[in-house]
Amino acid sequence: MRMRMRHTTLAAITIVLTLAAACRTPEPAPTDAEAFCDRECLQDYVDRYMDAMLSHEPDAALFSGDCRFTENGVQLPLGEGLWASMAGKGTYMFYVPDVETRQVAFFGTAREEAQEPGDEPRPVALALRLKIANGKISEAEQIVVRPESNLLNPGAGPAGPSAAESIERMGRELGTPHPIFTAGIPEQNRPSREKMIETANYYFSGMQKNDGKGYYPFTDDCERYENGGRSTNVPLAPGQEMPDPLKVKVYSTHWGCKEQFESGLIYFVSRIRDRRFVAVDRERGIVFSFCFFDHAAGKSRHFTTPDGRQVISGPAEPWTWQVAELFKVENGQIRRIEAVLQRCPYGMNSGWSSYEDGMSDKIQIVR
Repeated sequence: MRMRMRHTTLAAITIVLTLAAACRTPEPAPTDAEAFCDRECLQDYVDRYMDAMLSHEPDAALFSGDCRFTENGVQLPLGEGLWASMAGKGTYMFYVPDVETRQVAFFGTAREEAQEPGDEPRPVALALRLKIANGKISEAEQIVVRPESNLLNPGAGPAGPSAAESIERMGRELGTPHPIFTAGIPEQNRPSREKMIETANYYFSGMQKNDGKGYYPFTDDCERYENGGRSTNVPLAPGQEMPDPLKVKVYSTHWGCKEQFESGLIYFVSRIRDRRFVAVDRERGIVFSFCFFDHAAGKSRHFTTPDGRQVISGPAEPWTWQVAELFKVENGQIRRIEAVLQRCPYGMNSGWSSYEDGMSDKIQIVR
């Protein structure tokens, strides 16, 4: 009798648990918007992010409760950094939607509150990555280049443009994204995202190796801009002669992309690390990456080019550039490069990598 009652009791409990499970409210299925976010959807997240930053108030409807945020490699509470000081949007805007990974990157300009009342808001350059999960922003990573020193434009000499002028140029001279950047790639000519990343990485590996004889997949009309300033094919002044990249000992912005690499004069860039490829737009052939350029100083400033020239070049103190870089890849070659960069503590980490990955020059594909 006791055994029969025990079985009866267990059966009753089982029925109750089964009924409870059946009556439990099911987890809501992802909506169509959450299941798929197309190019326009991803770009809209950037626009909403910029609006929220301008309002100085993170919207709970836009961000996940555990959204992770960094500015210039430092993890901050969402709502600090440029969030606290943004005074207006800029005029230069370029989006890199990556539908496959639900990430979107952005290059542009913004305005930050002026130091003194009555002054015009200061221009800043902005590189941004957003990760979308379950319909909300779960990761936000940005580099904000502020006009705090003339050192922000590495191509500028003593008479070169100030940082503020250089950043203003992003909105004024670049204006809208270059037609090369916005032109679509025919579907039959679109390589895989992995192949596009591999092509872009040749830029980093070729510069770091600096033997003048590497594989440099640049088109003949390749151009590079840094903080809005032209850093290749800069026109010569009247009466100025083009320096010979195989004879002179000083790297020149008058040369084209391939000539600069073939000169063997970029040895002072001792390491290009934490190469994080965070967004790929196969429709337009765009690759977006974050990385760091290290200048080790010391012995690395003294080198011999492949053809025997003895050169001393580069910063006299350890120096790191924090970089966000855009590559246009066409037919397996790099046609245009745009970068925003700023000086940061030597050896700094992005805030998104382990120490080992942060010091590595391997390809890191962020998904």
